[in-house]
Amino acid sequence: MTTLIYHVTTQPDWQRQATEAVYRADSLETEGFIHLSQDHQVAGVLDRYYHNVPDRLLLHVDPDKLTAELKYEPSTDNELFPHLYGPIDKVAIVEVEKL
Repeated sequence: MTTLIYHVTTQPDWQRQATEAVYRADSLETEGFIHLSQDHQVAGVLDRYYHNVPDRLLLHVDPDKLTAELKYEPSTDNELFPHLYGPIDKVAIVEVEKL
């Protein structure tokens, strides 16, 4: 069984890209990659960066279905986080969870 990874977004951002085959987070343009999290990292990410953000969604992503390069790199507290160097293929999104 594949271990899923996760991306936090907002309902408006998700809806803006509803007809696209891929999802592009703003960080892809500004930082060159999309921030993702492992299961045990999601709560910390939500607390640090999305505490007062309305209409949050959690994308459940199957890393085996991604076509862009995925790297685990040091980030907050030198912990390894998954970073995707390209868009998220929507076929890799197995669930969109409203938070």
